[in-house]
Amino acid sequence: MRHELKIDDRTLSYLDFGGTGRPLLALHGGMSEGLAFTGLAEHLGDAWRIIAPDQRGHGDSDRAAEYSREGYVADAVALLDHLGIEAPVAVLGYSLGGLNAYHLAAAHPHRVAALINVDTTVETHPAESDWFALLRGLRYTAPTTEELLAAAGPVGAQFVAHALRPLPDGTGWRLPFHPQDQLDSIEACRGDHWDAWLASDSPALLVHGTRSEALPQAVADAMVSRRPGTSYAPLEGDHFVPFQDPQGFHEAVGKFLATL
Repeated sequence: MRHELKIDDRTLSYLDFGGTGRPLLALHGGMSEGLAFTGLAEHLGDAWRIIAPDQRGHGDSDRAAEYSREGYVADAVALLDHLGIEAPVAVLGYSLGGLNAYHLAAAHPHRVAALINVDTTVETHPAESDWFALLRGLRYTAPTTEELLAAAGPVGAQFVAHALRPLPDGTGWRLPFHPQDQLDSIEACRGDHWDAWLASDSPALLVHGTRSEALPQAVADAMVSRRPGTSYAPLEGDHFVPFQDPQGFHEAVGKFLATL
């Protein structure tokens, strides 16, 4: 079910998939939303209660003034507090969400019982690419969905076609994120994050797309070897491996969670 909370007059929307098991906080990637974990919730069943926020500036959550790690992590802590969850939880993050997940574990180790990193590197150096051009070419709002999708082009449309939102005043439609917010969020990821990755000691799993350009094999190997208690689940695919091999992704996560 979808719920929301207010953080400094800003709405944070989240999905609570229910279940009687332990909570699993699931943080989606950039240009995505909490609904991305619907398949994982179905796979895990009642064994785990997946709580999946639309992170700031995504989905049904409001835009924020900034997109720093501190901001994303503060939202996650506020959500756990809102739900009254004081015991350590398992935290899963993919891409942007993976960066936020291991920074959450570093800043609040007492809140994180286990960490699942899905194809997220520790060395982030965004360079000009087709993704930047795509984001700059998007329209945030338009009178019709057709106009939004046309501006997105065939590549961008596949990311937003299923997630367009009607404007509150009924005058048109909007993307599930603002393009400039995404550019700001990407830039805020820039840097060396080794200290944060190595700062926590809870059991961890690195799910890796073996053809991922976002997480080169050498970096993935180093992340596993340098962080004690970290296991490795390689899957055939690139950075979008959770969507290219959802069965493999779900099984890898389920197998790891069963060991806790």
